[in-house]
Amino acid sequence: MEIYKFFVVMVFWTSAALTLYVYAIYPIVVWWLSRWSEPMDRPPSSPAGEWPSLTLLIAAYNEEAVIEERLHNALAMDYPPDRLEIVIGLDGCSDGTAAIVRRFEDRGVRLLDHSQRRGKASVLNGAMAQVEGEIVLMSDANTEIDPQAARRLVRWFRDSRVGTVVGRLVLTDPSSGRNADGLYWRYESFLKQCEGRLGALLGANGAIYAIRRDLYVPIPPETLIDDFVIPLLAKLRSGCAIVYDCHAAAREETPPDVSSEFHRRARIGAGGFQSICMLWRLLDPRRGWIAFTFLSHKVLRWLCPFFMIGLLASNALLWDHPFFGWALGAQAVFYIVSLLAMLAPRGLRLPKPIRLMTMFTSMNAALLVGFVRWLRKGQKAAWRRTTRMAEASGALR
Repeated sequence: MEIYKFFVVMVFWTSAALTLYVYAIYPIVVWWLSRWSEPMDRPPSSPAGEWPSLTLLIAAYNEEAVIEERLHNALAMDYPPDRLEIVIGLDGCSDGTAAIVRRFEDRGVRLLDHSQRRGKASVLNGAMAQVEGEIVLMSDANTEIDPQAARRLVRWFRDSRVGTVVGRLVLTDPSSGRNADGLYWRYESFLKQCEGRLGALLGANGAIYAIRRDLYVPIPPETLIDDFVIPLLAKLRSGCAIVYDCHAAAREETPPDVSSEFHRRARIGAGGFQSICMLWRLLDPRRGWIAFTFLSHKVLRWLCPFFMIGLLASNALLWDHPFFGWALGAQAVFYIVSLLAMLAPRGLRLPKPIRLMTMFTSMNAALLVGFVRWLRKGQKAAWRRTTRMAEASGALR
C-alpha cells in the first residue's frame, strides 16, 4: 500500500512539475540562455539593386471571399517587379476562386488550378516543382502582408547559412480591425525571439515565411502543419539557419467564433503528434540547442494534456490528505470556471485571469482531441477553411 501511495504521489508531483516547466520555467530558461548567445541580429548588407528572384506562393481552397483583396495586396508588395512571381495553387476549389485569379493573369499572376482536391501538402509539393524564384515566400489567402515585408525577409538570404526566414504575424480583431495580440500571443512571440537568438527557432507560421527553393524537401501528402514541418525538414537536410525577423509583418483576422478556433487548434494538435514521427531526429542532443527547444517548447507542450490528466487523477486518489484535498478543490474550481467561461455569450467581456484560464484549458482540450484524431488517423490532410468574419456576419443576416 505504501508503494502504491508513493507511486501516486510521484505521478502528482511529476505531472505538476512538467506542466509548470512547459509554461513557466522553460520561457525563463530559454530567455536566460539567449542572453549569452551570439545571434544573427542583422542581415548582411549588399549593393543596391541586387535582389534574388522571388516567388510568392499561396495555396488556397474556396477563398472567393478574400482572394481578390489578397491579390491586390500581393501586387502592392515593394519588390522589383521583374524579380517577382506570384503563384496561386488551388486545391480543387468548388467556388469562384479560380475565375477571380484568372482576372489577374495579365498582371503576372500564375494560376495552378488542381481540379481534384488533394490537400495543401500536395498542392505545395506540386507548386514548388514549378515555381521559378530562388526564394519562395509562403503565405495564406486571408493574410495581408506589409509592403516592405518581402524585402525584409529576402535580405537575410545574402548570408549563405540562412535557409528560412520567419516573419511576425499580427492578429487583428475581425469586428474592429484592431490589433488583437493578447498575452498568450505576445508570450509565443517572445519565445520565438529567444529561440531565434539561440539559433533554435522551431518552424514558421504559414502567413509569412520565406525559404530557399533548393532546400525545400517534399513533404508527405498527409502532412497537417506544413509551416512547421517544411523549415525543420530543410534544417535536418542542410543544417541551415532559421531566422526570425519581427520587422517583416503580416496580418490575419482571428477566427470569429470559438468552434473555429477550437477546430484549428485540434488540427494543429494532430499535426504536432504527426510531426514528431517526421522530425524525431531533432531530439538528438548533438544537433545543439534545437534539440532542447523542440523537446521543451513542442513535444512536452503537446504532451501537457496527459500531464494535466495525471495531475487530476493522482490528486483524486490522494484527496483525503489535507494538502491534496485543497489542491483537488483548486483544480475543480479552475476547470469549472473555465467551462462556464467557454459557455458564456461571445460578447461578454470576462476578467483577464478567467480568459487566460479558459484559453489554457481549451487549448489543452484541443490538443487532446488532436491526439485522438492523429491516433485514429481521423484528421484529413485536405483542410477545412476557417470561416471569415464577413461570411459569419452574412450567415446571421
